[in-house]
Amino acid sequence: MRAFAALLDRLSLTASRNAKLRLIRDHLADAPDPDRGWALAALTGALSFQAAKPAMIRQAVEARVDPELFRLSYDYVGDLAETVALIWPAHHGANREPELSEVIEALQTVKRAEVQGLLEGWLDALDADGRWALLKLVTGGLRVGVSARLAWQAAADFGGVEVAEIQEVWHAQAPPYADLLAWLDGKAERPSPQAHGRFRPVMLAQPLDETADLPKLDPSAYAAEWKWDGVRVQAVSEGGIRRLYSRTGEDMSAAFPDVVAALDYDGVIDGELLVLHEGQAAPFGDLQQRLNRKTADARLLLSHPAGVRAYDLLAANGEDLRALPFVERRSRLEAFVAALASDRIDLSPLVPFEGWEDLAALRASPPLGDPTSAEGLMLKRLDSAYEAGRPKGPWFKWKRDPRLIDAVLMYAQRGHGKRSGFYSDFTFGVWTQDADGVPILTPVGKAYFGFTDAELKQLDKFVRDHTVERFGPVRSVKADRTFGLVLEVAFEGLQRSKRHKSGVAMRFPRISRIRWDKPANEADELTVLERMLDEAEGAAPG
Repeated sequence: MRAFAALLDRLSLTASRNAKLRLIRDHLADAPDPDRGWALAALTGALSFQAAKPAMIRQAVEARVDPELFRLSYDYVGDLAETVALIWPAHHGANREPELSEVIEALQTVKRAEVQGLLEGWLDALDADGRWALLKLVTGGLRVGVSARLAWQAAADFGGVEVAEIQEVWHAQAPPYADLLAWLDGKAERPSPQAHGRFRPVMLAQPLDETADLPKLDPSAYAAEWKWDGVRVQAVSEGGIRRLYSRTGEDMSAAFPDVVAALDYDGVIDGELLVLHEGQAAPFGDLQQRLNRKTADARLLLSHPAGVRAYDLLAANGEDLRALPFVERRSRLEAFVAALASDRIDLSPLVPFEGWEDLAALRASPPLGDPTSAEGLMLKRLDSAYEAGRPKGPWFKWKRDPRLIDAVLMYAQRGHGKRSGFYSDFTFGVWTQDADGVPILTPVGKAYFGFTDAELKQLDKFVRDHTVERFGPVRSVKADRTFGLVLEVAFEGLQRSKRHKSGVAMRFPRISRIRWDKPANEADELTVLERMLDEAEGAAPG
């Protein structure tokens, strides 16, 4: 457990991607089996413990520490695992320090009534770093800046193979990955990827630089299609096994049983998960109602029916199609989707164009209908094979320019992980009027990125210096017509929302600039956002 705790601690304090890769690679080289395999599973999100819940951690600490002291400490620190790790009154020597594999194997078999006792014994035996790592493991929220792909890359670096080779076999393996690690050690052959229902490594597009890229590209060599505003998925149906994967290989099947039920074929479709109403793509906010859920109830399935808009065909009837050129895969895809005749799976149509100027005009002003739910265009070279990763040249994404507004900072909340000591999650608002016609701010969004580390420190200082109220980890800052911090906010889309007081919801808001120079009374009004909505809805069919 000590080596795993040291790894998490160093990862949480390391911003450099290359440094994180080295730390994970070195851990795979130094840690014994099965601990290194369990560590890899934890970093990739492959572990969950049904019997252990955060509420049990609270019960355990409140049995040892005054509950009010714990509450105040948690409000200050802002992270459950870190708070408990620091405040826990351990009895060192009372128990033997557990190994990582011992903890995981116990949590996989323990009864719910026995969890608290186990946790208390382990917390007693570990130091503060070990307690923090244990609780992060139990809750599943490591928050050390490591994605599954980064962990796969570190494993590939360790074994001297391509990351696509790791992805190809990953979903045919199970923690603690003994066969996979034996292969990476050079002690065994590569494990077979041939497992029904497995995930295939996804091909990604490069962002298009209009100035640098377009002059070098031949329009006749590329196909164009809309980049739909949903979630990229892989819909797999093989050997009686049906699964819906995210682009990172997360199994989303349980949350979308209506989509899984429609996978009545033998093959693998690469596409976009959308809410579809009579074949029309709904705004992303509708899909958000169904994301991050373990299951979907009957009411939600009826009101927000999901489906897949197909981009590509990776396999069909046992044949791997990824090496074929895009134009041939596209032809096979068109016939495949037509044969399905499903209202849950439709085809992403190609966008005809003569040249780049023609396509740029379409991107700026899409025609009526579904393209109002698209966030830009995709360019795909006709002769391109389906390659894992993000190769330069075959595919480009040409997103629409983000929209901008000036808003006023209203609330700030503490971050997590390495940001737990800073106010880094910012709620902002625009001007409207109350019933008496008095100007007031109404919240329209929340952003937690887009600024540098130096700007974060400036924002944190502003929040601390101008706090007017406190609500646990949240602070309300001074904001009125005479004083306030204006933030230039960029966002990808906008839609009406009954859940928000302002009546609007933003898609991917981020802080574009801090307008230290701009008076608060010059920030935008809610009517600006309402006009944007009216313009977007005016472009769609009534």
